[in-house]
Amino acid sequence: MNFRQGQTEEEPQLNLTPLIDVVFLLLIFFMVSTTFNKQSEISIELPEASGKPLKTEKFVIEIEIDNQGRYFVNQQRVKDNKVSTLKRAIRLTQGRKKTPQLIISSDRNTPYQAVVTAMDAARQLGLVNLTFATKQAEE
Repeated sequence: MNFRQGQTEEEPQLNLTPLIDVVFLLLIFFMVSTTFNKQSEISIELPEASGKPLKTEKFVIEIEIDNQGRYFVNQQRVKDNKVSTLKRAIRLTQGRKKTPQLIISSDRNTPYQAVVTAMDAARQLGLVNLTFATKQAEE
């Protein structure tokens, strides 16, 4: 018999560090091996809108863009599709008017770049009263 005085038996300790490591490894494994599919469907039919028509001002500059990306400023064909040429045509139509209303009308199949170019030309000229023409959506 072995009697030791003054010593009390210690409770056994359970080391949780390896268990936590294994749980984190499993978590990382599942996070990496899972595929995230970001699915989104956007159904846009332009240029229809269901809004109320805006009141137009007395002086309006209308930029029309056909399905091939050609520009027309107040029914006058612009020579080419460059921003500088479009700006010059808008400036000539604008004359001395400070803030005319600018309406951009484009075909449904117009290249997006053509619309962005028209917006960029208007921004460079400082025209901020910009409207997009759409047809009324059928209900």
